[in-house]
Amino acid sequence: MTAIEISEPGGPEVLKAVQRPVPVAGPGEVLVKVAAAGVNRPDVLQRLGAYPPPPGASDIPGLEISGTVVAAGEGGAQLIGTKVCALVAGGGYAEYCVAPVGTCLPVPEVLRMIEAAAIPETLFTVWINLFERGFAADGDTVLVHGGTSGIGTMAILLGNLFGLEVIVTCGSDDKCASAVELGAAHAINYKETDFVDAVERWTEGRGVAVVLDMVGGDYVARNLKCLADDGRHVSIAVQRGATAEVPIFELMRRRLTMTGSTLRPRDVNFKTMVADELAKTVWPYVEGNRLKPVIDATFPLAEAAAAHARMESGEHVGKIVLEIS
Repeated sequence: MTAIEISEPGGPEVLKAVQRPVPVAGPGEVLVKVAAAGVNRPDVLQRLGAYPPPPGASDIPGLEISGTVVAAGEGGAQLIGTKVCALVAGGGYAEYCVAPVGTCLPVPEVLRMIEAAAIPETLFTVWINLFERGFAADGDTVLVHGGTSGIGTMAILLGNLFGLEVIVTCGSDDKCASAVELGAAHAINYKETDFVDAVERWTEGRGVAVVLDMVGGDYVARNLKCLADDGRHVSIAVQRGATAEVPIFELMRRRLTMTGSTLRPRDVNFKTMVADELAKTVWPYVEGNRLKPVIDATFPLAEAAAAHARMESGEHVGKIVLEIS
């Protein structure tokens, strides 16, 4: 099969099309003939040499796929012939990929395979961090950085479905307009406006219940200023630095919570539990044509380097997807 290999750590040009053996599904796994694969920030970090795959995972990048199940190991035969999308720990940039049975979700007729491939990584991430770790609930106001990223757009869409008022930050007025069009209650151009002041004005001094932060570094202390008493700060990435100085007494005085998570290293049992929750709570919206990911651009598998260049440009709005013919 054709797959995309990282020839060495470096820029997008190190992504090379190679021939690899078709993987074999083991117990609790299925083999998927891949129709499309989502491109995500962790793929870029892996390409740079900063985010190696967990033990046992494929070294081929790609954390989410859609396609047709063509073979299965023990416990997966019931899925043969069905269309699925799946969260995987690696291997998505290829014509065939092995996926755990437990992280597969059925692709309904209303969803194109390109759209299906763009759902798992961001849906799992937002659900775990905004709703489970951040305890976001109906009526809450939340702040999400990177409002037009894959994560940001999914947070807006889910927030609208589950009664949240979503404030986002974006890097341009055009992106702010796109976020509002998607359903954000308010979008802040962080290059022109102090988001702390903007949140205070928008919430009339109340602050937000949750901050979903992918920035880290000096944003953390500023995020805490945006939180209401008893608010929750959830870290999912550290684009501006992995360390931060925080006012501990403020955490104590205002009863703030700081937490965070990474998804890729978690075990299959955990991911299966999340998939089961999503199947019950979110998938009916997908099947009812009420939740579709925002697609920025698609590229052929052989043009994975161009897809990564698009992501690193920061110009995308929504998800970037590789199509496998």
